[in-house]
Amino acid sequence: MAGHLKRLRRRRNCDAARVALLLCSVLVTSLVRADVQFNRDIRPILSDKCFACHGPDAQAREADLRLDRRDDAARVLGPAVPAESDLLARIGSTDPDVVMPPPSTHKQVTPREAKLLREWIEQGAEYEPHWAFLPVHAVAPPPLESEWVRSDLDRFVLARLQKADLTPSPLADRATLIRRVTLDLTGLPPTVEEVDAFLNDPSPLERAYETVVDRLLDSPRFGEHLAWHWLDAARYGDSDGYESDPFRNMWPWRDWVIEAFNRNLPYDQFIVEQLAGDLLPRPTLRQQLATGFNRNHRLNNEGGILPEEWLVEYVCDRAETTATVFMGLTWGCARCHDHKFDPVTQRDYYRLFAYFHNVPEIGNGTGASTAVPMLQVSRLTEFEDFERAQAVLRPLEAELEAIKGADEFETRFYNWLQTLDDESRQALPEDFRDKPQSKWTSKERQAAREHFLNQVDPAGHEAYERLAPAKREYDRLARTGARVMVMGELPQPRETHVLIRGAYDQPGEPVSMGTPEWLPPMDDALPNNRLGLAQWLVSPEHPLTSRVAVNRFWQLLFGTGLVKTPEDLGLQGDPPSHPELLDWLARRFIDSGWDVKGLLKEIVMSSTYRQSSAVTEEHLTVDPENRLLARAPRFRYPAQVIRDQALAASGLLIEKFGGPPVKPYQPDGLWQEIIKGRPVYTRDKGDGLYRRSLYTLWRRGVKPPEMVLLDANERDTCQVNQRRTNTPLQALLLLNDVA
Repeated sequence: MAGHLKRLRRRRNCDAARVALLLCSVLVTSLVRADVQFNRDIRPILSDKCFACHGPDAQAREADLRLDRRDDAARVLGPAVPAESDLLARIGSTDPDVVMPPPSTHKQVTPREAKLLREWIEQGAEYEPHWAFLPVHAVAPPPLESEWVRSDLDRFVLARLQKADLTPSPLADRATLIRRVTLDLTGLPPTVEEVDAFLNDPSPLERAYETVVDRLLDSPRFGEHLAWHWLDAARYGDSDGYESDPFRNMWPWRDWVIEAFNRNLPYDQFIVEQLAGDLLPRPTLRQQLATGFNRNHRLNNEGGILPEEWLVEYVCDRAETTATVFMGLTWGCARCHDHKFDPVTQRDYYRLFAYFHNVPEIGNGTGASTAVPMLQVSRLTEFEDFERAQAVLRPLEAELEAIKGADEFETRFYNWLQTLDDESRQALPEDFRDKPQSKWTSKERQAAREHFLNQVDPAGHEAYERLAPAKREYDRLARTGARVMVMGELPQPRETHVLIRGAYDQPGEPVSMGTPEWLPPMDDALPNNRLGLAQWLVSPEHPLTSRVAVNRFWQLLFGTGLVKTPEDLGLQGDPPSHPELLDWLARRFIDSGWDVKGLLKEIVMSSTYRQSSAVTEEHLTVDPENRLLARAPRFRYPAQVIRDQALAASGLLIEKFGGPPVKPYQPDGLWQEIIKGRPVYTRDKGDGLYRRSLYTLWRRGVKPPEMVLLDANERDTCQVNQRRTNTPLQALLLLNDVA
């Protein structure tokens, strides 16, 4: 680096002239705003073109130069004196041995970017913290007066439009509006009767529309619609994945998600219960079930796998999913080395990893059926009865166990065995009643012991008679549900190390549970475990959680978030189109008690949401992607909405809540081709053919084909964005599919 800088200084005048000529040759004055801002204008350039070699990752850093921190970068920036800037000289050089970025990266600083960098350096080359890592402050709405404004939300949008010399579109007509809001909040079209009622409602539009919105938010279909998107983020599936792909029972957790949205569980509690419901004081069955969120990952059941390796894979999945879903960060980039763009160090990665490394599991590939910890639950609609039955049963079981464990019982059992005659033997199980006692196996002896306890011993029989009806009721309710994988905690935490290059068998320095130093610290009053982590995430001081949540709810309604990259609010992600609006919504969301239905109502009641989607030439010229929101968005609905809409329009849709997954139509032979027909796909009959797509069996090895063709997320890993493509196969599917 030093040699290069000496050569540069000898050639500075020549290269500076080239840079000036390059910059003057382009009409950049019309493209660059006078008020150059680091976060908006400069950081994206440095992140894209420079940070891979001169950023946070120490292992990849070249020339001992960091451009992500001002103190380190000042020696090449030449603040306030562009003529002395080695950075400008480098990016303007024509020497392939000197120019930055090097030709091998296939990246080049554009004339517009060079102009921005020059102006920034002229202004003093000041840095700013990344916008997403700054506290969420209360933002005052712009003081605009307009008949178009229905809420403070509209003021932010209108101010941005006026800055671009755009005007909002007219409001959509009533028929369009009820169809739009019904699909957006429930994933289903309005019925003819609902449309007619809204069109003919004599009350003022505002009141009539609010009545529709309130009805939709109270509909059971609301929770089903939101649950689909949450299942994408949680990588939900009805099978384990990988080669053998056996089935699992996670559907009770899916039903918990639907119910949580329908009862408007505050979003902070929604997070806490999913990450650490089992660690809450006296957790309810629902709170324990909620922790299935972090058991939704794939499980490998193949022969010959190494348990230690796959335990690491499962824990990595939980840590990365948690970071993406709740913080909008690409955490996985730091598994093998420090993040190349964000301030996430490899040590940060494994400190978060440590929170999820304490589950009593061994990664041995035994499958979901035995992948402890497990929780027996009934169907959600029976939960109250099931909890009561469980509360009755547990002390009766404890009473019987106490009798069985007493020394006196052992004496009575031994004496009974000594006097066992042929008549008494007939009450024993058939498979060993005629065998001599000396030939009994330990299992058979235990069966005889249970028979004596329940049927012969007076104290045991009396306790058993009280227990039997309680056990029958418990079993009846349990049969309506399933055993579900949930989270649990070991008495002593496992030792956690930084894994060199991310390899399970290459432990480095030991680390303990902890949060990144570049985010607000965890309150000392919180326990340093999963519960403390969850409560830290939802603290009002956390800069990411509320922004990430609000952005994804906005994406649900507009097709694209205020931040276009919901999976990445870090340095490589897109900046928000309306940063003040994002913070205003995030702060308001927190202050409302994390009220999801309240947030969605505020958005859909706004003039911004209610605009026409008609496109003008001006819109396409000034804002082709509609980032400024001068009109309502136009985007294809996701796969499940397309199928559900067809079922609803045809009158076939069965609106039934929850339960085990169903198997509607799919082309013959798919399972045979992909997973050797284990087991054979047997199509349901009756109601199972016509239920919402949310309830369709999601087998990881063979996803529902119509969902895959229409760009549904695959759910093998956490996914919070929606891919949209247009292909001939989609047209053929809509013409010919019978699903």
